[in-house]
Amino acid sequence: MDFQNFLSLSPKLRKITLPGEEAHFKLAPTLRMKELENLDVDKQNPKQAAVLSVFYPGESGETRFVLILRKTYKGVHSNQVGFPGGRVEVDDRDLAHTALRETEEEVGIPQHEVEIMREMSRLYIPPSNFWVHPFMGVMKKTPVLIPQEEEVESVLEIKLEDFMRDSCLIRETLSTSYAREIEVPAFLLNGHVVWGATAMMLSEMKEILRQLL
Repeated sequence: MDFQNFLSLSPKLRKITLPGEEAHFKLAPTLRMKELENLDVDKQNPKQAAVLSVFYPGESGETRFVLILRKTYKGVHSNQVGFPGGRVEVDDRDLAHTALRETEEEVGIPQHEVEIMREMSRLYIPPSNFWVHPFMGVMKKTPVLIPQEEEVESVLEIKLEDFMRDSCLIRETLSTSYAREIEVPAFLLNGHVVWGATAMMLSEMKEILRQLL
C-alpha cells in the first residue's frame, strides 16, 4: 500500500475498538492457551515491557514496518523474530517512552521522528513473566536502520501489502527451549517464521488494519 494513502487513513486508527484476546488467541499456540487457563497473572508479579511497530515509507513509497531477529543467547526468546522493544527502565516517562527508547536502541530509529498512533492490547508472556504493551507508530520518512550489535541479528523490513495477505498465515512444527515438536500457528514474513507472543500481537494488529484499509 502506498504510504501516503496509509498516512491519510492513520488518524482513524485511534477510533477502532481493539479486538484484544479474541485476536491474540487466533495465533496462540495450544501450549500457551493451557498455561493461561487457570493462571492468576497478578500473583506472578510480572515485569513490564513495551514494544513498537513503526510504519514508514520504503524506498519505492510503499508502506513498511520493522521486526527484528534476535541473536542466539541463553534465554526463552533466543533467535526469535519480534518487535523492537524491551523492559521498562526507572527513567522512562511512561510505556510509550519505553517503546520509543528501546526501538531507537535496537534499530536506530530516532524517538523524535516517530508519532505514536495508539496502544494495542497488552499481552502476558508466561515463559519470561512479562506484561508486554505494544504500540503502533508512524514516521514520515524512510529510516536508516542500524541493528544493535549486542542483541539484534538482523532487521526485517516487512511490506504491509505482504503482511495483509492471508497466504502469510501458516502452521509450523518447531522446538523451543521449553517444548519439543509443537505445532503452532504463525506468520511467514520475509522467509522467517514468526510465532508465539509476536504472532499474537501481529494478529491483533492485522485485524485493526483490516478495518482501516
